[in-house]
Amino acid sequence: MTRLPQTPSFRLEGRRALVTGAGRGIGLACAAALAEAGAVVTLAARTASEIEEAAAQIRAAGFLADAAVLDVSDLAAAERFFAGREAFHVLVNNAGTNRPKPMWEVSEADYDAVLDLNLKSAFFVAQACVKRMIETGTPGSLIHMGSQMGHVGGQNRSLYCASKWALEGMNKSFALDLAPHRIRSNTIAPTFIETPLTAPMFEDAAFKASVLQKIKLGRIGQVEDLMGAVLFLASEGSALMTGTSLVVDAGWTAD
Repeated sequence: MTRLPQTPSFRLEGRRALVTGAGRGIGLACAAALAEAGAVVTLAARTASEIEEAAAQIRAAGFLADAAVLDVSDLAAAERFFAGREAFHVLVNNAGTNRPKPMWEVSEADYDAVLDLNLKSAFFVAQACVKRMIETGTPGSLIHMGSQMGHVGGQNRSLYCASKWALEGMNKSFALDLAPHRIRSNTIAPTFIETPLTAPMFEDAAFKASVLQKIKLGRIGQVEDLMGAVLFLASEGSALMTGTSLVVDAGWTAD
């Protein structure tokens, strides 16, 4: 008799996960998804009060979470953070920023702010995490929060696109370097998601209409739309996936 295949587990009991930029919005949703699946989740961000409240919300729901104040742009602090802890099985590289403006108005300060956080910090946070994983022989999954703008262009988003396209290339190279260590690396590339940071943008009716014109499913994304994606990439359900991008864009890049 042919053996009936069994669905790989999406549960994460016994796994330790770190989510950066986890105080609210997409980061908090990612942390909640991983915690609900059984992971012990560390939420990291710069603001102590925000990150402690977020972790408390997850614990109040009956799951395991702790808060860590960490400025991922402080590379020395990031190195110390990982060196002083047990290795993580899952990293969600979520901290990021944007300064939308026409390319001719972009300043050097704008460039440094966006590229330093979205790319440089993501690189070195992943590096510090991976060093500890390799040192302890811990397999796992790196998940980098990219964007549909890492696959297409966007008006007034030259810096954001530059950082997210670079993140995609970085991710592919990470996957090749880390495969022998049983560490996978993938990105999630969302469309516009309504968060405390993006909500004010949608108060501009013309801007919202232009976005909805490109979103084929006809609605702005919600943070819940990314929770399944992060859980999938963290779990054994995606065991054969590395070096690729899970595009959650409601059809934006299909056009």
